[in-house]
Amino acid sequence: MKVTVVGAGAVGASCAEYIAIKNFASEVVLLDIKEGYAEGKAMDLMQTASLNGFDTKITGSTSDYSKTAGSDIAVITSGIPRKPGMTREELIGINAGIVKAVSASLVEHSPNVILIVVSNPMDTMTYLAHKVTGLPKHRIIGMGGALDSARFKYRLAEALGAPISDVDGMVIGGHSDKGMVPLTRLATRNSVLASEFLSEERLQQVLEDTKVGGATLTKLLGTSAWYAPGAAVSGLVQAIACDQKKIFPCSALLDGEYGLSDLCIGVPVVLGRNGIEKIVEINLSDAEKAHLTESAAGVQKTNSLLEA
Repeated sequence: MKVTVVGAGAVGASCAEYIAIKNFASEVVLLDIKEGYAEGKAMDLMQTASLNGFDTKITGSTSDYSKTAGSDIAVITSGIPRKPGMTREELIGINAGIVKAVSASLVEHSPNVILIVVSNPMDTMTYLAHKVTGLPKHRIIGMGGALDSARFKYRLAEALGAPISDVDGMVIGGHSDKGMVPLTRLATRNSVLASEFLSEERLQQVLEDTKVGGATLTKLLGTSAWYAPGAAVSGLVQAIACDQKKIFPCSALLDGEYGLSDLCIGVPVVLGRNGIEKIVEINLSDAEKAHLTESAAGVQKTNSLLEA
């Protein structure tokens, strides 16, 4: 199993580290346009191998896509990160050109690759990857929902005063502060609905804190987060590489599911060796359907900027 990560910054390096530590891939290739940067990150990570007990080989390269040839999975993290006060949508001008070039180069050298898109605005960049590459829709996946759901579970555990292993919850919709749809109605603590423990007001606060989870971190850090995004990516990569058939909320190209078409947006999917093996349509309340439709309209508006 060969995995490529394009972009060796904080998010890309975290992806590579978590994938290597889990020890399911034979090789991880880091790529970056900055001279020597990916090579240095790869060497630094390889020097942790004996300490962290993994045998995955990590190599780095400066924009030489021939090194990525034969990749089973490729992760696109390249692009400019958010700064405090910026929305994900404001990154489209620069990041669209980067994702377009990177996607085409990856598929040229690995025609059977499965792409995982992390670059923001993530739903629109996932849609762009579909348009550029023409790959089957099950082989292009947007990461956002997995990260948003992890942030949702963090806030749920905090509100419940519970260990996070006791908590489950899911966020669907667009990967944006306004577009996220945290499913508080379905959130649970060890199979018991969270609403049995928390008031409607407290659940609403959890929802709002989840939606601004990325912006909160960007304000604190001065740039986008990296540990949780890296961990979210590694979870998706492992589910595909190990054919786990796990359900994650991911940005997928819809063709009538949830009444939506010709856009990528976060919905529950089953991930296995073929990438997206099934889109899971869950029963939503009228309010949740309305929020998802509103979110989709926001994603479509951002998508329209690709043609501007």
